[in-house]
Amino acid sequence: MSNDNPIPVRLKEIRKRAKISQKELGVRVGIDESSASARMNQYEKGKHTPDISTLKKIADELGVPLNYFFCEDESSAELTIAISKLSIKQRKLLLKLIADISNEET
Repeated sequence: MSNDNPIPVRLKEIRKRAKISQKELGVRVGIDESSASARMNQYEKGKHTPDISTLKKIADELGVPLNYFFCEDESSAELTIAISKLSIKQRKLLLKLIADISNEET
């Protein structure tokens, strides 16, 4: 990413995947209807960054974990979504598998 802030790219990507307009998403997370589209556009262009509270509302609305917006590459972003859908037991198994894989390579 050319920008140090991954939030705009992730936001636009996941909003489009959800097939929701900037205005609709903005209204759903509590932004006034008259400025919802413009505000979301500024977030996606990186002119402004939403505060954590707003970003959490966006994450919840789009069905992704908050940390999704901070992933710097596609594989990390996809893994974040996949992991968030796992149960605690499944996450522990995944951590064990990752540890096993890491140990094999050393």
